[in-house]
Amino acid sequence: EEIMAHSSNVSSLVLGKSSGRLLATGGDDCRVNIWSVNKPNCIMSLTGHTKPIESLQINVNEELVVAGSQSGSIRIWDLEAAKILRTLLGHKANIYSLDFHPFGNFVASGSLDTNIKLWDVRRKGCCLFFSFQGHTEAVRCLRFSPDGKWLASAADDHTVKLWDLAAGKIMFEFTGHTGPVNVVEFNPNEYLLASGSSDRTVRFWDLEKFQVVSCIEEEATPVRCVLFNPDGCCLYSGFQDSLRVYGWEPERCFDVVMVNWGKVADLSICNNQLIGVSFAQSTVSSFVVDLSRVTKSSSIPHGLIRNDEPFVPPTPMGSSLRRIYDRPSTSCSKPQSRVKHNSESERRSPSSEDDRDEKESKAEIQNQEDYKEIFQPKNAICRTPPRNEPFPAPPEDEPVTAKEAVKSNQAVDVQTSLPKQELLFSEFLLQPDPVQRPPIASSTPFTRTEPSVIPAARNEPIGLKASDFLPAVKNQSQTELSDEEAMSQIRKGHETMCVVLTSRQKNLDTVRAVWSTSDIKARMNSMESAVAMNDLSVIVDLLNIVNQKPSLWKLDLCTIILPQIEKLLQSKYESYVQTGCTSLKLILQRFLPLITDMLAAPPSVGVDITREERLHKCKLCYKQLKNISSFVKNKSGLSGRHGSAFRELHLLMAAIE
Repeated sequence: EEIMAHSSNVSSLVLGKSSGRLLATGGDDCRVNIWSVNKPNCIMSLTGHTKPIESLQINVNEELVVAGSQSGSIRIWDLEAAKILRTLLGHKANIYSLDFHPFGNFVASGSLDTNIKLWDVRRKGCCLFFSFQGHTEAVRCLRFSPDGKWLASAADDHTVKLWDLAAGKIMFEFTGHTGPVNVVEFNPNEYLLASGSSDRTVRFWDLEKFQVVSCIEEEATPVRCVLFNPDGCCLYSGFQDSLRVYGWEPERCFDVVMVNWGKVADLSICNNQLIGVSFAQSTVSSFVVDLSRVTKSSSIPHGLIRNDEPFVPPTPMGSSLRRIYDRPSTSCSKPQSRVKHNSESERRSPSSEDDRDEKESKAEIQNQEDYKEIFQPKNAICRTPPRNEPFPAPPEDEPVTAKEAVKSNQAVDVQTSLPKQELLFSEFLLQPDPVQRPPIASSTPFTRTEPSVIPAARNEPIGLKASDFLPAVKNQSQTELSDEEAMSQIRKGHETMCVVLTSRQKNLDTVRAVWSTSDIKARMNSMESAVAMNDLSVIVDLLNIVNQKPSLWKLDLCTIILPQIEKLLQSKYESYVQTGCTSLKLILQRFLPLITDMLAAPPSVGVDITREERLHKCKLCYKQLKNISSFVKNKSGLSGRHGSAFRELHLLMAAIE
């Protein structure tokens, strides 16, 4: 079956693993579309992302879908309530892999920036729970273990890593693949992990002894997806033109089913049928394989992988050579008293940032009948709360300052500033979250207007009032608070922001310690260190000092700072734009004549290393100035102070055009 899934190219898709019938697709049109495999029409279209969708995942109950984009942002939608649930910001590059925790409210994300992040989706605002670092290239696949205690990751660096979630550290690194590892999958019953790679091999890893059990190599295309049978007896592996069924002790290929599904992207099993989906351009195709006709285990295997060894019958069904996962009960029950869900922070009012997310992120229901049939069943089930009465909108649990900290990529690991979360996550590893989340009210959220450009001279923060964080005055005799009391009240609930500001001060101290020497090379190193911190606020503070003394500007400094100036000119903060304009003006006045003269001069006779180095720097600066000139030209038509500054820069950059 084929469907035209998007108006532009399809970039990712995923099948629901519970029913095997729910399909989510993401495209270059920045939309996430929800389908039923046996129906030709789109059920729901989710909007909000501004970059193409790179990865998707549906949770176990098929009530949530998470999507990661090329910009590094992650959005989670509640399919039953047809509303945006969370927006997660923290990665610096494309999101390539996502996975839901099997019973806790956690999402893991892997990115091109090589980082793995664990998010607590119950919390609004700063919901980053932990960051794992260890891979050296893009993380392609993430999978939680069936008991929820481990996380496996596969990456382009040819490795598979196993992480202990409770300890927050790596357990083991599996090496052996000679190409990027595309997919990993846990056996549903025993301590066994399978990985598929572009080196055309499938490897099985023992999670007790931390060693390879077997390696199956095929003269086929790269392994794109793998899936264990629900009883764990065999592994299905998807190649470009076939489905292969493997055993691992000993390593055997039980069956080969020729399926012309192309670049198969995901597999799922439902009613003893294996469903595979693939995409090409804007079309998504689905394929069904009847597993009753597929050989899953046999005394006469389809193919012997090890021809020099006698055949050993496979392990009987129901027995295992390794430990079995200890799964907690996932039935609906009363909330546990030790897990506190209704904290004071969860009763705060929503921020304007989340309101704007809900306004910009929409769930457009294309087929009302299909939507009601799939996401709003008439018979109440465990995951669906009663719908007799409307539910209130979910409250915030973090102030805007913490959310801004995450958006500016300055957030540190929350575990360090909130030590109670480690205990809370350990509890989730032992006990599933029994609390049912009510649907979000469908009323239109209240949005507060925020200026597109935040002025430099302001007496109070944008969108915040300091009085909101101070205790209410009960009598007129207590109208004034001391500075210490006021600061103590304001800091309550803002530990994360205080950590961010402390980190910024530490960064500035580091740059200042290197800069304080009189060595020019050391000062260049300090500027490079400031740029490497990826914090525009540090760059602004440093440029405000350098701009006071134009003699400090050198050609080497221009090559380092010009890319940062381009970011400052595009900032929404007026003070950042002013600093960027001042620095760019000094560079143009002092170095533009030198740059144009060097580029126009004829080549020198003989070898002049100093001149060649200067010419290389001039070429690099000219290229960067050329990129900035088009932006300055577009902004020169603005009115007011900004427009005047950009018009002056446009005149100075006339020689470049």
